[in-house]
Amino acid sequence: MQLRSFMSAKIHKARVTEANLNYVGSITIDAQLLELTGLLPNEKVLVVSNTSGARLETYVIEGEYGSGCIGVNGAASHLIGEGEEVIIIAFTLATEPVEPKAILVDKNNKFVCNLVEEAEMTAPA
Repeated sequence: MQLRSFMSAKIHKARVTEANLNYVGSITIDAQLLELTGLLPNEKVLVVSNTSGARLETYVIEGEYGSGCIGVNGAASHLIGEGEEVIIIAFTLATEPVEPKAILVDKNNKFVCNLVEEAEMTAPA
């Protein structure tokens, strides 16, 4: 059996609340958002900026529950700064597709709704 990498969790349209160069690297995420997506501390994530197009990989640090914090720490703060809109994505290795837990948040990083990834979505012309 061949292992493949499948999206397992996503936080869509989060707003970076802090970018701290002097903090040891990682991304700090509100514990409530971790709970809603199944993300775990120290889990590897891809962070994609909708604002600048920057992409980086790092690991999760649990932030204060309900705080709305999304903190880009260490060297990553050179690529993605405070106020940028990001998508945070985790992947898992599996032999068959997994059902991802994807959520949409508002501008204060509060849960809005669960998302369903549509395989046949097309971009507007």
